[in-house]
Amino acid sequence: MSLWDAANFRRLPVTPGAPDDELMSVPRRDVTIMLGTTFVVWLGQRITAVAMPLVALAASHSAWSTGLVGGMAGLPLVTAPWWARRGWQRLTNGRAIGLVLAGQVAGLLIVPVAAIGGHVGWYALAATGLVSGCCTALAGPAQRSLLAEIAEPLGRYAAAKALAWQDFAHRSSMVVAPALGALAVGAWGPVPLLWCEAAGVAVGAVLLTTVRARSTGAARPAPEKVARPTMRAALRAHPSIAVGVAMSGVGGLAWFAFTLGLAVRGAEVGRPGALIAAAMTGYGLSSVLSALASPRLLPRLPWLATAAAAWVGLGLMFVGEAGAGASVPLIATIAAVGGLLAPLGNGSLDALIGTRTTGAERRTAFAAADFVHAGAVSVGLVAGGTVIGLAGTTGTLVVAGIAQLVAGAAGLTWRARRRAARHHPNAARGTKPALVGPVVGQRTAPSPCSQSAHASATSTAQPSSSSSS
Repeated sequence: MSLWDAANFRRLPVTPGAPDDELMSVPRRDVTIMLGTTFVVWLGQRITAVAMPLVALAASHSAWSTGLVGGMAGLPLVTAPWWARRGWQRLTNGRAIGLVLAGQVAGLLIVPVAAIGGHVGWYALAATGLVSGCCTALAGPAQRSLLAEIAEPLGRYAAAKALAWQDFAHRSSMVVAPALGALAVGAWGPVPLLWCEAAGVAVGAVLLTTVRARSTGAARPAPEKVARPTMRAALRAHPSIAVGVAMSGVGGLAWFAFTLGLAVRGAEVGRPGALIAAAMTGYGLSSVLSALASPRLLPRLPWLATAAAAWVGLGLMFVGEAGAGASVPLIATIAAVGGLLAPLGNGSLDALIGTRTTGAERRTAFAAADFVHAGAVSVGLVAGGTVIGLAGTTGTLVVAGIAQLVAGAAGLTWRARRRAARHHPNAARGTKPALVGPVVGQRTAPSPCSQSAHASATSTAQPSSSSSS
């Protein structure tokens, strides 16, 4: 007998009579490793993000090249459903994901190696972005799925908590890395910092190879056993997840109004960079604090309602920024309120996916969430400049805010109707209950239809009303 027969973790022998702490030590260790990997990888990436535009601008003397890496990295993300589906289902353990990160390291070394010889051309920037984007599209959903699978034996809401801690590790790097990057650029110049992201991903790849658990997707029966489920099939099987993903897509599409809009407004009022810097500082700091509290709050919250309320709050933030003018303190304060809501919304969607799906379906659902959000952000950034030029910064922020308000309100309405249909099925169908029933005291055997209906209701019932959507 092995330790993880019940939860499908292999190659872990158990000694008879082992205490519970010993049995739980392995998944706790693996969860800690994966959270550390997230922090190290993102720390290196954000430090390099400070230097990459400077190197590209110095090498090509063209502003368009500064966004070439990010643009090429986004291309594999928005095309992932057509080429990455088979790869997602093979990344079921830390060693496999570590190999993908090793490939990402090779891609990230293209620009630093070219910089040594002084030949950083557009082709080097494009190649780095393309390779890095492909590896991120493969490894991102697999990492979150594996983390949820590892954490499940630790408790009822352990998967949701682990995913929330991963979001905190990601967001905490936003606060630390830019300051470190700015200091390092001033001390050594931008070229040495190009090695930071490659070094961070390399460390993450090594750490992941030490994760001993693997995701098999057999911890509990899936509603539909499909070897490689499509995104459409995964979302259709879980409507609440589909609603959360749709709201995330609307938010991603509107995000350009916040970043580009405030940057353009700052230039218009003669304070270039000041408004967007204040907004991102307020948003970043408050989101880190909220992410720190999310693992304790999420088990007590209804997840779909929390995600919808977060998008309503972010919509109000956009409308508030539209009326804030050029006041730096007011812009920072309004952005900080939105930053408090964002981790709860993202964490709620991750919790829905992490707890209501398993195995191949879980990896596909995470990939669908990434695809919809990243694709929407890319479309927004591409069209954002034109929209702002036509509507102005204030009009763009107002419309983007209203769009998120409508999306969040639609999510809340859908949830309310679904709960009403669940508790009052006859009213939801517009029919009246039968007035004629069995004689009092007479026992009647349940019909096959009622038995199947009862089984269906039992299989779809939520484990707890506190965490239901």
